[in-house]
Amino acid sequence: MQPRAERAAQARLAAVRLAADGIEGVVFGWVDNAGVTRVKAVPVGQLEHAAEWGVGAAPCFDVFLVDDSSTSSPFSDGPVGDLRLVPDLARLSPLAAQPGWAWAPADRYTQDGVPHPGCQRRFARRMTETLERRGLAVRAGIEVEWVVADAHGDPAATGPAYGMNRFIELSDYLRDVLKALTAQGLTVLQIHPEYSPGQFEVSVAAEGPVEAADTVMLIRHTVRGVSARHGLRTSFAPVVTEGAVGNGGHLHLSLWRDGQNLGHGGPGPHGLQPEAEAFLAGVLAQLPALLALGAPSVASYLRLVPSRWAGAYRCWGLENREAALRLITGSTGAQANAEIKCFDAAANPYLTVGAVLAAGLAGLDLGDPLPPEVTGDPSAPGAAERLPADLPEVLDVYEKSVLLREALGAQLFSAVLAVRRAEVELFAGRTPEEIIAATRWRY
Repeated sequence: MQPRAERAAQARLAAVRLAADGIEGVVFGWVDNAGVTRVKAVPVGQLEHAAEWGVGAAPCFDVFLVDDSSTSSPFSDGPVGDLRLVPDLARLSPLAAQPGWAWAPADRYTQDGVPHPGCQRRFARRMTETLERRGLAVRAGIEVEWVVADAHGDPAATGPAYGMNRFIELSDYLRDVLKALTAQGLTVLQIHPEYSPGQFEVSVAAEGPVEAADTVMLIRHTVRGVSARHGLRTSFAPVVTEGAVGNGGHLHLSLWRDGQNLGHGGPGPHGLQPEAEAFLAGVLAQLPALLALGAPSVASYLRLVPSRWAGAYRCWGLENREAALRLITGSTGAQANAEIKCFDAAANPYLTVGAVLAAGLAGLDLGDPLPPEVTGDPSAPGAAERLPADLPEVLDVYEKSVLLREALGAQLFSAVLAVRRAEVELFAGRTPEEIIAATRWRY
């Protein structure tokens, strides 16, 4: 963390630039353990003070549920206490879809300036730094899928999956999304209609793990802003319509050392270098427990079903879209990466990337190879193990994970478990249609 005086000086200069560009206020964003984005905002004239001293935010958000009710954990003090939101001005960005506003992700600290043990963004950075101390780096990117609907909640486009008709129906809207993302300095790789009615996807260039999580939040903020200006509603929920393909949050990552992509040019399967293979073997081994972070909602398991390219099987394969871990060699060595398909858009991206790094680090320590590749449909009898089919089963695995308990730390690990258990109870006895309706507009 920068010294207070340095943060204040940086914010003073940033405030002058923002004001000159007509910015009136700055939004500070963070993501809670239920996967809900929370915000506080300050006038641009207060940015210096906020950067120096932070903005108050109650620690009870650590145990908020998706419906804004709350639970408790061994470390939760309920309504007692306060934390400070400190914006990361390195990611400060004017919001192209919300004129007069800028955005920055926030880290959470105690009143004494100590990192809050429950800060999810700090967890992701800590795992990144652990990897860097080994001389390694991860380049990551998270696909963003969403459904856009009209004021009545019906899909705003009726054209077929990946179809030109759907693209034309909302071409003005998509142009504005693309324009806003580009204006904010993001490198958009592609934007296109997806499978479900009214569903679209955008992919951006890979970057560091924390930066990739920040970018996901900025993209979602931007998509919502553009949608609102077009009179449309946006849902990033795991499932928006019963029986339809849901919104994934597929994580792409590649392991690098000394500027070389270790997913290429090695003796392992499809050119994997030994470190990359061990890293991915560690991730694959931990996938059932990782689902507590990457597929965190009761609704997630209405999406994570076979034959929907959701990655419902604990296996890996080259360009296998039904496998939870899809290997992609790319057209050049630098583009080789792995895609984790079983994660969805209800996940807190900082928890997701941090936990995957922790699993990969454990894999590096063990040095195990990947299990045999699944080259066909994993749903064939005996081809692959099915991932847990509901959140209670996942939580039983998560609770026993010594690896994740140590990586997250007792306070964050316990808060995640408490929120998940409480949401299982919250939705107990509800039909799939009722679960979808209750979560559709919360993410």
